[in-house]
Amino acid sequence: MDANTNSPQSVSTDSPMSRKLQSDSRYYWFLVTCLVVLSALGSFVNDMYTPALPAMCRFFGCSVSLAQMGLTMGMVGLAVGQLVLGPVSDRYGRKPVLLASVALFILSAVASLFSPSIHIFNLCRLFQGIGASGGYFLARTIPADVYSGRSLAKLMALVGAINGVAPASAPVIGGVTADAFGWKGVFVVLAAFALMILVVSSGLKESLSLSHRTVGPWWKAMSGYGTLLKNRRFVVHICFKGTALGLLFAYISSSPFILQTHYGLSQTVYGLVIGFNALFVAAGSMLALKFHPLKKASVVGAYILVVGVLAMAFALFKVKSLWVYEACMVVILFALGLIFSTTNTLAMNEGRAQAGEASSLLGISGYVVGAVASPLVGLGNIMHSTAVVYLVLAVLVSAFALVSKRMTPDPDMK
Repeated sequence: MDANTNSPQSVSTDSPMSRKLQSDSRYYWFLVTCLVVLSALGSFVNDMYTPALPAMCRFFGCSVSLAQMGLTMGMVGLAVGQLVLGPVSDRYGRKPVLLASVALFILSAVASLFSPSIHIFNLCRLFQGIGASGGYFLARTIPADVYSGRSLAKLMALVGAINGVAPASAPVIGGVTADAFGWKGVFVVLAAFALMILVVSSGLKESLSLSHRTVGPWWKAMSGYGTLLKNRRFVVHICFKGTALGLLFAYISSSPFILQTHYGLSQTVYGLVIGFNALFVAAGSMLALKFHPLKKASVVGAYILVVGVLAMAFALFKVKSLWVYEACMVVILFALGLIFSTTNTLAMNEGRAQAGEASSLLGISGYVVGAVASPLVGLGNIMHSTAVVYLVLAVLVSAFALVSKRMTPDPDMK
């Protein structure tokens, strides 16, 4: 997409960001780069240290479920952070929230290195999630400040596809780092990555003009949540995305133990496998733009997801083959890519009048489901519990897909 060909209808504000995108294609690609790394921080906060989970169980002498609570605490932090920071960003602007939240992530990542117990570590994970939430939800909010319709879809799909490198590279980097330096090395790298984001983000222009900010105390902006939750179309989109994202988190939480403990892969090989799998999410994200109307991509993705999950459940109970597991997983992840790209765009287009709150609810929906699903896959036989969690979530995804299919497409999303 060319930054110089924005139609007046696609630009929502007269902010410096809008004017900059219309006149400077180089700044457009700088923006894309910033959005990618901001979104990547949300992926890195969980994906990068999953290869070290079995080693952390041994280091702290704790159970699998207790170690996986670190993932849950990170997701809770991501959810709570977005809930609060959405209205704050609508009141004070996007850039101050971004810089403060990334700084919090750096401090909590460093603090986790000195955790004397798994409980203190998990508390640090809560603050890491809150810190990462700023960049994660602003990567969706900033595009919605500037674009709408297919223009918004193209930008978000582009960022989503490029950002496939994040979940692809995070486990690889995490696995190599954990093998070489132990689990603490992973959090040193995370802190350094966040510091780089802090430096790069200083060059971003504010996307929310003063005339479009809420007035009065920031907490009064939280009333926007009520308005959004009364919008049936918006609620369907976020529930659709949330249940699908919950399935992705169940995969992230269970895969280290299935691939490393059960199938015997090293942390490095595990990272390579997970990285390869993540590329299918990126492929699904880009392919979604080929569908007309756009929402058809998410419905087709749901159909493919059900087939993949049914095959995966059978494999986890009966086949127990690494190659069959992998074949099923890439189908599931491709389907999730179709769903993520579409539901992100549809939800943000629907809630653009309260973009901060809309982006927060969109993110929270997935982390609420993920926070519940992640520890459940570690109960009992992890192969069987993972299969059951996948099946339950696939049923929920299918239900929201059917509701979405019956809704009339938005005119600017055809």
